[in-house]
Amino acid sequence: MERLGTGIGWRPEIADAVERMPGIDWVETVAENVCPGHLPESLLRLRERGVTVVPHGVSLGLGGADRPDPGRLAALAERAQVLRSPLVTEHIAFVRAGGALTATPHLEAGHLLPVPRTRDALDVLCQNVRIAQDALPVPLAVENIAALLAWPGEEMTEGQFLYELADRTGVRLLIDVANLHTNHVNRGEDPAKALAELPLEAIAYVHVAGGFERDGVWHDSHAHPVARPVLDILTDLARRVSPPGVLLERDENFPAPAELEGELAAVRRAVEAGAVQRVKAEVRATAHALAVHRPGPVPGARAGDADATGAGESSVPVSDPTRVRPAGAAGGSSGPEAAAGADETRERLGLAQAALLSALVAGTPVPEGFDRVRIGVQARALAAKRADVVAKVAPELPEILGPRYRPAFLGYAQARPMTGGYRCDALSFAEHLLSAGLPEDAAARRELREWWLDRSGPKPRSRRPAHRLARATRRVLLRR
Repeated sequence: MERLGTGIGWRPEIADAVERMPGIDWVETVAENVCPGHLPESLLRLRERGVTVVPHGVSLGLGGADRPDPGRLAALAERAQVLRSPLVTEHIAFVRAGGALTATPHLEAGHLLPVPRTRDALDVLCQNVRIAQDALPVPLAVENIAALLAWPGEEMTEGQFLYELADRTGVRLLIDVANLHTNHVNRGEDPAKALAELPLEAIAYVHVAGGFERDGVWHDSHAHPVARPVLDILTDLARRVSPPGVLLERDENFPAPAELEGELAAVRRAVEAGAVQRVKAEVRATAHALAVHRPGPVPGARAGDADATGAGESSVPVSDPTRVRPAGAAGGSSGPEAAAGADETRERLGLAQAALLSALVAGTPVPEGFDRVRIGVQARALAAKRADVVAKVAPELPEILGPRYRPAFLGYAQARPMTGGYRCDALSFAEHLLSAGLPEDAAARRELREWWLDRSGPKPRSRRPAHRLARATRRVLLRR
């Protein structure tokens, strides 16, 4: 695996600062935010300087019940080629549910949601990862995610789940130590145990990010400084293996460049501390091995007795007994029966994911076995994120509505789950307000109507004939 070094998440808001930062070996950019035909000048300059650029996808939904969308895979492949990336990355998560597979309404989460650590979910995930690997021109690495809630009836720990995934597919792992900390606080999972169960040789690189705790719940915000416990987990990981790359993520509340450089320095120190511990452990192990396996016969031992000199003992470490035996080792069946079974597995997983997502975004009953309080926390977090992202993709809406934007959007979101992307959501929100005769201020309502009209057709209004029937019809329907 290529050594990446120390990197930072490239975002437009800090592009200039990233270009000037010393010691940046590589950057990662959100794949869906990059247009292959119009790459940002900053990324082009970094790439020409020899800085590696890795596209990081967020919308494939490899952990979902449906097979990966060919269009999304093609888009990710195109970005990898344009950026000349050595690999691409995605998440072990589902982001949508419902639709034809389950004959239920199609719903979008707008967020990364955890998959159940069950055999069904693992089988589907492995199939989806193989489909993605076949469609991509470079290796794929997948990331463990942070979660506010746990699925009932899980059959594996996170480490066991990731171990089997890597063993069965050969996929690389992107280990997010901040997400391990999140799951420690929110789900009581031991980060050290997860690291001990991981196939460390499969790690492609490591993510580090900040967050905050509120009411006993850790929120993986990517908008706060990296917490000490996260750095400690990074040190523990570096004690076990030398990570090919480590990257600092920051998506909001961007601090001054000097503060970001300080966080990167703390990340480097945490890795170095782990490396020192690793070297010391290796020295101790070597000294112990030399002491135990010193040559020469033991007095009183029979010639040729392997145990007399210790030469019969294996230097290969014993496998961790907590690891699940690789499911792929026994081979698998093929043919119509296997295909039918795979479809049934996808349907079972799809129904479970659709029921959970519907409870989170549509207010339907919480599926049996889930923590209702955590479901409520996650539902509010999803609605808040939805409002924030719509405000980003359509900044005119909070400008037009002012302080009325957020309560109005949250009220809209409560009864209307997202079924398309965020841009469609912005248009639907505006249409909802206008249909209700809102906002009450006539000038604001007129401005909102103009904004909606300009974006709801196939082309901007400035490029369409003024007499176009569709435009006139919309004006009549919306006139108040």
